[in-house]
Amino acid sequence: MRTRHFDRIGNGGIDFTELGFGTAPLGNLYRAVSDEDANATLEAAWKAGCRYYDTAPLYGLGLSETRLNPFLRSKKRDDYVLSSKVGRIMRASPPEHRTGIGKFFDTPSRREVYDYSYDGVMRSFEASLERLGVDRIDILFVHDVDIFTHGSRQASDQRIEEFMRSGYYGLLSLRDQGVIKAFGGGINEWPVAQTLAERGDFDLFLLAGRYTLLEQEALQSFLPLCQKRGIGIVLGGPYNSGILASGPRPGAFYNYSEAPQDIIDRVTRIEAVCKRHGVRLIEAALQFPLLHPSVVSVIPGGQRPSEVESNRSLLDAKLPKALWADLKQEGLMRADAPTA
Repeated sequence: MRTRHFDRIGNGGIDFTELGFGTAPLGNLYRAVSDEDANATLEAAWKAGCRYYDTAPLYGLGLSETRLNPFLRSKKRDDYVLSSKVGRIMRASPPEHRTGIGKFFDTPSRREVYDYSYDGVMRSFEASLERLGVDRIDILFVHDVDIFTHGSRQASDQRIEEFMRSGYYGLLSLRDQGVIKAFGGGINEWPVAQTLAERGDFDLFLLAGRYTLLEQEALQSFLPLCQKRGIGIVLGGPYNSGILASGPRPGAFYNYSEAPQDIIDRVTRIEAVCKRHGVRLIEAALQFPLLHPSVVSVIPGGQRPSEVESNRSLLDAKLPKALWADLKQEGLMRADAPTA
């Protein structure tokens, strides 16, 4: 698999495989997965060439990290790149009060406590090291200081202030000491990621679903800022929660909910252009983000080996340049989206 070398500050950098593996689904997201099936999926990702694995304490309330533990123990530490996240502490709770009921299934009984302070960052980092069973994590992302998570712009701004006053200096210290290679933000909204980029010395952003075949508004100002400052983008959610993989069928998901009609209509038009060029919608969706020079890896995730194998095969599809030109011509893609 092709790799992309990223070295923003001259510390040796990180080699990302173009296809990484996002482990939220292995935290029993939306359905329970057995330990055996989770490990088989991770091994399939390794066999496919994925050498970048992203996780977080939130995913399965620690389950995603603990499932990575036995898998990673069988690999040489220098052979893969690992990222996790900070901003939440997982605390034991009664089962009826655990976080994520109806979203995460068959998980430990824990509840999330948001903590973007210096001490909170360090506690979260140490707990992740223990759950993962590793002696180092390459990248730490501050997780979910966005409106989607906290419910309002005011609440998001408060979390950003808490982090920038305190927890930010924890990540800065870990990077300056060489404990981690890079740090950034795992964010659902590009304007919030831009706010962070304008206020601190961030290396990378894990942007979930906000630069896709369906959405390119981040080109307005955020992605140009990333290019100017040498900031890398890990692109999560390249299928916008499903609709760019399943197609515009009834009940298709967009942003973790049933897709509204205007989204279905737009994807229908995008798919029609793809079909004219003999291209599957899902192929174009996975490859499009990688055409931007700031994107270092795309991490679609998966719960089954077949899903990982499918994602790998999509990278090998040959897409005609005329596809992108026609999408732009029909107003289905921003004219300034990089496509070469």
